Amino acid sequence: MSNPARVLEHADLRQLIRLVRAQRHAPRNLVIVLLSFKAGLRACEIAGLDWRMVLTPRGQVAHQLLVSGHIAKNGHSRVLPMNCELRASLTALHRLHGRPRTGPVVRSERGDHLRPRSIVNWFAGVYAELGLDGCSSHSGRRTFITRSARLLTRSGGSLRDVQELAGHRQLTTTERYIQGDRAAQRRLIHLV
Repeated sequence: MSNPARVLEHADLRQLIRLVRAQRHAPRNLVIVLLSFKAGLRACEIAGLDWRMVLTPRGQVAHQLLVSGHIAKNGHSRVLPMNCELRASLTALHRLHGRPRTGPVVRSERGDHLRPRSIVNWFAGVYAELGLDGCSSHSGRRTFITRSARLLTRSGGSLRDVQELAGHRQLTTTERYIQGDRAAQRRLIHLV
């Protein structure tokens, strides 16, 4: 990653969510943001997500989501525990769409899957509107991976867990996504 996408601060994400909630297609767009920032999905995975990957057999939004191999990079599926804010937004969108059992989660105005390029362009537009330089559709994924890595000590997890959530084959790939924190480095040095 020569020019990695910017990792957003909490205030930037709150600003992004406020903007999205005021937009046309707010429920759908909020799900797009949360799939990126709270599940670390790539644009192609967001575009390809189907209700069958999100729902339980009884038709309720599950507590985990399946990123199936046919939408995942390199065809490697993964199961992700669902963040509660993401789950609530998916539940609202599911209800709004009439509780479908199949079909695209993130729909175009025609009811089809959005294309990955449309997701990339949509993110570029909202970041430009907010004046957030250095951001791209990958910013949510990079923010998710960085935050997950920083919270490992509180969760009892390991970097291997972050690697699996991200769907990376190599730990070195996951490590390249994680942005360092100068303030944390200073605190760490004082503890040594």
